Amino acid sequence: MADNKGDVQGAPWPIPTFHFVVTIDGTDVAFQEVSGLDAEFDVMEYRNGNSPKYSTVKMPGLKKSGDVTLKKGMFKDDTALNDYFTKVNMNVVARSTITISLVDESNKNLFTWTLTNAFPKKITGTSMNAKSSDVAIEEIVFTHEGVEMKKG
Repeated sequence: MADNKGDVQGAPWPIPTFHFVVTIDGTDVAFQEVSGLDAEFDVMEYRNGNSPKYSTVKMPGLKKSGDVTLKKGMFKDDTALNDYFTKVNMNVVARSTITISLVDESNKNLFTWTLTNAFPKKITGTSMNAKSSDVAIEEIVFTHEGVEMKKG
């Protein structure tokens, strides 16, 4: 059954996702979109050969996190993302701490996701179409060694 609390004036509303701050090594970078803030556990399965049940026992295994994709508009003379990406060399890359904060109307952090030991994995330039009025958007994908979410 649906919860109609949102119909009442003054009732709590879900947080909008359009106001957020991305910080890479202490520098705020304006992005249009963030996706991939997820984590999951591998599942290990085990069964004794003499078990009377014909099914496995499932246990949590290693925790893993997906890649995080950031998208932003391209601006004249701004090559910062591409410059950052080209610094990656075979196992010689400066790893970054990246924080993504969902903020309220007064820029107060509501929730913060922190990526540990992140580095750029992929960069994608804008798509171009002569029949479109879209803004040029570039995309960078970061891989990392874990994501932690905190309130505030």
